[in-house]
Amino acid sequence: MSAILVINSGSSSLKYSLLDIEREHELASGLIERIGQNTGAASHTVRPETDADAVPTMLDATYSDERSIPDHHAAFAVMLEQFAEHGPSLAEHPPVAVGHRVVHGGARFFAPTLIDADVERQIEELSVLAPLHNPANLAGILAAQAVFRGVPHVAVFDTAFHQTLPAAAYTYAIDAELAKQHRVRRYGFHGTSHQFVSESAAAYLGRDLGDLRQLVFHLGNGASVTAIDGGRSVETSMGLTPLEGLVMGTRSGDLDPAALVHLSRRAGLSINELDALLNTRSGLQGLAGRSDMRDILAGVDAGEEAATLAFDVYVHRLRAYAGAYIAQLGGVDVISFTAGVGENAARVRAEALATLGFAGVEVDQARNAERGRGIRRISTDASTVTVLVVPTNEELQIARQTADML
Repeated sequence: MSAILVINSGSSSLKYSLLDIEREHELASGLIERIGQNTGAASHTVRPETDADAVPTMLDATYSDERSIPDHHAAFAVMLEQFAEHGPSLAEHPPVAVGHRVVHGGARFFAPTLIDADVERQIEELSVLAPLHNPANLAGILAAQAVFRGVPHVAVFDTAFHQTLPAAAYTYAIDAELAKQHRVRRYGFHGTSHQFVSESAAAYLGRDLGDLRQLVFHLGNGASVTAIDGGRSVETSMGLTPLEGLVMGTRSGDLDPAALVHLSRRAGLSINELDALLNTRSGLQGLAGRSDMRDILAGVDAGEEAATLAFDVYVHRLRAYAGAYIAQLGGVDVISFTAGVGENAARVRAEALATLGFAGVEVDQARNAERGRGIRRISTDASTVTVLVVPTNEELQIARQTADML
C-alpha cells in the first residue's frame, strides 16, 4: 500500500489527511486550530478499513483535545502524537510523499511541482498576491520537511487549473505595462475543487470529459464558479485574489472599484481598512450581520428584511454568472454544485437555476430536496442539461496529483 499525506496549512490552522492512494481511501484526517493562540485545539478522525465490497468494517472514531500549540512545528508534533495514540500507525503506513496545498502559484506554476529551495523562494515571492495564504502554506511546507525527511514534497496550486484561461479571460483592461510589471491579471482559485468536481461529474455520467461543457459552482464561505470546456478552465469568477466574483460569507465579490476611492476620500478609510472591509465585513456578513447561509435562510423564513435582501443579492449574482458563462461556452451540458452551501442548501440551488429554463435547465424539486452523501442528479429526466450535486474532495485530488507527478 502507498500512503500519501496531504497538508493544508493556514495561518492559524493545519488540516491533514492520510490516504491509501491505491484504493483512494482516507485512513485518517485531522484539524489543528488556533495555532499561536493561548489554547489550541486538535481533532483526529480515524476512518474504518473497508472490505472487498467497500463496506466499512466499523464507524469513524474522532478524538479531540486542547493544548498549547505555539507554531506550525508544534502543530506537526501534535499531529504525529495523534497518529501514534489513535492510529493508524505511520510506521505501518509510511507516507511515500507529502502533498501540500498552495493557494497562489501566479503564472509560474501550472502543474504539481516537486518542492525545492527555488520553489520555496517563488512561493514566498508570490505572497504579495496572497498575503493571507502563501506565507502560511510555506510555513506548513517547512515544518513538514523537518518531520518527513527523505520523501518528496509536492506543491499543488489552487491557481494551476486556471492556467488554461485564454488571454481574453485573464486580462484586465488597465494600463498594459503597469499590469505586466506588477503581475495584475486574473488567476482564479478553488482550481483543485473545480477540477475534481468536473472530472467526477464526467465519470458519474459515463461521458468523455473532453466532450462536456460544464459549470461548477463551488459555494462555501468562499465561493466561485468556473466554466469548463472539455476539461479545461476557460472562465472563472475569482481574479487577482479570491475577492472577486460571487457574493461570499464575508467577502464582497464584484464591486465598482470607484467605490473604494469614494470611501477613501469621503470616509477616510485607509488601504488596510478597505482591505478588512472587503474581506471580513462584506458579503452576507456585511448585508445581514451573519456569514453562514443556514443563518441567512433562517432569517428569510422569519421574515427578516436584511436576511432576505442578502439572500436575494447572493442569488442574483449566481444567476448573472450562470447566464454569462453559458453564453461564453455557447451552451452547457452539466451544472454541478459543491462545497458546504452548494452541497447542502437546496433552496440556493433551486433559486440559482430558476431562470435558466431557456438554456434547457429543469430542476426536479423532489430530487433537489433529498439529502445524500454521494454524487446525485437533481435535474428532471427531461432536462437537456444535467444538474448534479458533487461532494468535493480536494485532499483526494491533491493526493492524486502528487501520485501522478511521482
